[in-house]
Amino acid sequence: MERQRIDDVESRMGPATVRRLLSRALGTTDVAVNYYELEHGDSLGFGYHRHEDQEEVFYVQQGTVTFETAEGDVAVEAGEVIRFAPGEWQRGTNEGEERVVALALGAPKDGGETEMVRDCPDCGERTHQTVDWADDGEALVTLCDECGATTGRFD
Repeated sequence: MERQRIDDVESRMGPATVRRLLSRALGTTDVAVNYYELEHGDSLGFGYHRHEDQEEVFYVQQGTVTFETAEGDVAVEAGEVIRFAPGEWQRGTNEGEERVVALALGAPKDGGETEMVRDCPDCGERTHQTVDWADDGEALVTLCDECGATTGRFD
């Protein structure tokens, strides 16, 4: 048995105000568990993405997360859950003013490749992206695979 207080897990850099990798703290082997807090405009992921082999479930405890999906936008409110099968495209964002608190569960923990696209202003379209460290080492950035442009910075 492992027990962990969420506030005692260090928040990690990324597209959310707070991102705590609970699976590391709990030592899970088969499921990824992540805790998020999103301010207005924050996201659960670096871009519109899909996991090759991982199923994901999101529980929204507070606020509303708007998920961009292949079928259109879906608003998930406090007290609701949403599931994405392996290979389904999605990106959850807080488009409201209320802070979002959400929990993400993914299985298997290491669900294969993650494919991600973002708008690239230099290419003029959505392109495949990679996440890497910024040159200054102070943030994470998303980089266009086509032209190398930085399309996002996450402190």
